[in-house]
Amino acid sequence: MLPIPERVRTLAATASVAKLSVDGAPSPARGGVDERGRPVLLVLRGEPLHRQREDAVVAVNLTAMRQLGTVTHPRGLLEVQGWTQAVPREEARAAAVAVAAHSADESLFEALERFGEPGAPRLLRLDVGQVVYLTGQESGLLDADDYLGAAPDPLAETAERVLAHVNASHRQQLAAGVSRQLGERVGEVWLWELDRFGATVRVDESLVRFPWPTPAQSDLCLETALRGLLCTC
Repeated sequence: MLPIPERVRTLAATASVAKLSVDGAPSPARGGVDERGRPVLLVLRGEPLHRQREDAVVAVNLTAMRQLGTVTHPRGLLEVQGWTQAVPREEARAAAVAVAAHSADESLFEALERFGEPGAPRLLRLDVGQVVYLTGQESGLLDADDYLGAAPDPLAETAERVLAHVNASHRQQLAAGVSRQLGERVGEVWLWELDRFGATVRVDESLVRFPWPTPAQSDLCLETALRGLLCTC
């Protein structure tokens, strides 16, 4: 299994902003996550964070989801707690792209074109204090150094592509391979997680982990390891 800080960063990289609170009060939430794992927010005039208060305690709830057929399930729930800071002008475009990946709001264009003007939409990011996580059967808290010091799984992009392909086209093979591994016939089977250390399979309502004999070091190694699970011979 991925180390917890790396796993949490991997979830954050694909998560959407589900909820925002300022000093404990709910606030409109539009945002994404930048390359360092910091939530980035688009804030409009009249909203609590538009007149930025450096001492305001902000909590951003991130949700990473998994689509299995027609049903969407939560993979992980994260609450990133900290304080807001203005995105520097030279980083504004990258921040807008991070927001647009999850919330394609036309106000992003105005935030860039009128950057720094009074009343213009603002781009803010979180100065992370700590991260509370709930993922699978694991929950806990990461301090800022552990969270920001980690990086997403380097094979995550390939893993998501392969996982989607298997769930769309090879579930029968997956069920046969899992049945062989467990020594009994299984019910509804979906590939739930895939990373360089192994695969997690959703069998009915349970999650079953199948670790690789050795960690995958490349995209090709990851695909080879998964084929070993799918093989019914």
